[in-house]
Amino acid sequence: MIDRRIKFRHIQCFVEIAQERSLKLAADKLNLTQPAISKTLKELEETIGATLMTRSRAGISLTPQGKMFLHFAQISLASLQQGLDGVVNAGEEARATLTVGALPSVSGSFLPAAIREFRDLAPTVMLKILDGPHGYLIERLRLGEIDLVIGRLGRPVTMEGVSFTQLYSERVEFVVRAGHPLLEAPDIKRIVDWPVLYPPEGSAIRPLVERYLIANGVAEIPNRIETVSGAFGRIYTRQSDAVWIISSGVVRNETADGDLIRLPFESDITKGPIGLMTRPDTQPSPAEQVFRLAVQTAIENLGLSS
Repeated sequence: MIDRRIKFRHIQCFVEIAQERSLKLAADKLNLTQPAISKTLKELEETIGATLMTRSRAGISLTPQGKMFLHFAQISLASLQQGLDGVVNAGEEARATLTVGALPSVSGSFLPAAIREFRDLAPTVMLKILDGPHGYLIERLRLGEIDLVIGRLGRPVTMEGVSFTQLYSERVEFVVRAGHPLLEAPDIKRIVDWPVLYPPEGSAIRPLVERYLIANGVAEIPNRIETVSGAFGRIYTRQSDAVWIISSGVVRNETADGDLIRLPFESDITKGPIGLMTRPDTQPSPAEQVFRLAVQTAIENLGLSS
């Protein structure tokens, strides 16, 4: 079995260095810095447990292990290119399409970066993105209307007949606008003093939130609005004193920019896996395989890997 630590970027960097016989030329070709490509090569050698290249004033030379590895690395890249060509040339009459269901937890975090990666790899594939609550997207997946769903793992009863591949984990956050009075004396029990944007029944994080609130002595929230709408939540929370209970990925950009502030509550109990959901009885199409590669690359670049 291939070591899961070996990523596409390792193979790509190694082959480019071998072909260019220069770290600098390979870095320029891949639009990377020389330290970055050198670090990637070092990671690959440490993972394999062998020196693949030697450096001298004359340039880069392959070791015997490096020559052997290059042979199979080039075959791997050629196979991937063949798959990409198959996607691009799927037929003049039927353009290849890929329909992806995106839960709110990923739409505002890594998905845009993954889409950019995918467009670079397969620019002619028709990509369709559908968003919505967990139950809706999973039902569309079962019916074959969606090729795969990305988001937080749902409750066991909702995942029957669905295959899940974990990508990373994230927790639920309690966020408010800058200057919110709760920031002066943060206390989980005080959230009932303001309107609360709350995950609705059937959402993936609802059971986790309920368990967390009960564990912290918050039995009931009478003044609440149940919604999974990220667009509504972002605007309403900034324009009011509402407390928004939401997966951290949904508000990653807003909290990074300071538009919304995380309340300092210890919520590790709400951590849950984010991953890819597919039908186990179907083989991934070439377009889906490329999309999976793009997703993994985006997650690594953003530092989200588990």
